[in-house]
Amino acid sequence: MTSGADWRTRVGDAWAAEWRRTDRSFVALDPTLLTAALSALGEGARVLDIGCGAGATSLAIAAARPDVEVTGVDLSAALVDAARSRAEGRADFRVADAAALSDDVRYDRLVSRHGVMFFDDPVAAFLALRRVTMPGGRIVFSCFRERALNGWATEPAAALGIEAGAADGQAGGPGPFAFARRDEVERLLTAAGWGDVRAGPVDYEYVAGDGPDAVGEAVALLRRIGPVARTIADSPHGAKRDLIERLAALCAARRFEGRVVFPAAAWIWTARNSEEPQ
Repeated sequence: MTSGADWRTRVGDAWAAEWRRTDRSFVALDPTLLTAALSALGEGARVLDIGCGAGATSLAIAAARPDVEVTGVDLSAALVDAARSRAEGRADFRVADAAALSDDVRYDRLVSRHGVMFFDDPVAAFLALRRVTMPGGRIVFSCFRERALNGWATEPAAALGIEAGAADGQAGGPGPFAFARRDEVERLLTAAGWGDVRAGPVDYEYVAGDGPDAVGEAVALLRRIGPVARTIADSPHGAKRDLIERLAALCAARRFEGRVVFPAAAWIWTARNSEEPQ
């Protein structure tokens, strides 16, 4: 389980330190998400990026549509600092809880790349997000499908002899696979008053490393980000060295044409704010 408190501290700090590598891991998913995020987006629209991380999605939207106003929010101050460092005035970034925003500003489009699976109370959070969405506005977000379809998570854990982790879906609590089950997410969005709820599956390559030292890049990422990171960090020196060697062997086996790639599977969700929240 990964909580909001984790994103404010150790998890957010790790992602901020590794933002170039984590952005690379999503590079094969980004075009599909961006297409959905930009679909039928009106001129001069206001866009909110939920759990914006180091700003990749916000900046891609701003680059594609210079006429829109993009704001990114994240719980992690370190990630917001990373986003601001690369923004060059193209988007605004601030530390905030997306589920507790004031409705003084309303947005035409809400977007998130894997940033909505960590709410303690998802229905309350999606209701709060609907309150900051213009009537007729839409939310577009990506999230991981079932853990078994995501080799970037299962294969390192198996190679290092680590338990797979919590159950998929709401039973496992907040975390990367909290929104893995389509039926559950549809119920959550509908309960929060969103309409025209739709989901499409996307299979893509999780690029853990590339370049001359692709294996080293992949190991550097996976030892800090993902299901084996905490075990490696908490292990004594001798055991840590063995775990890293096993991780390197897995990454070497996954190297092909200069890249270390694992299978990944996501949902792209869209929904519409069809009426004013009560």
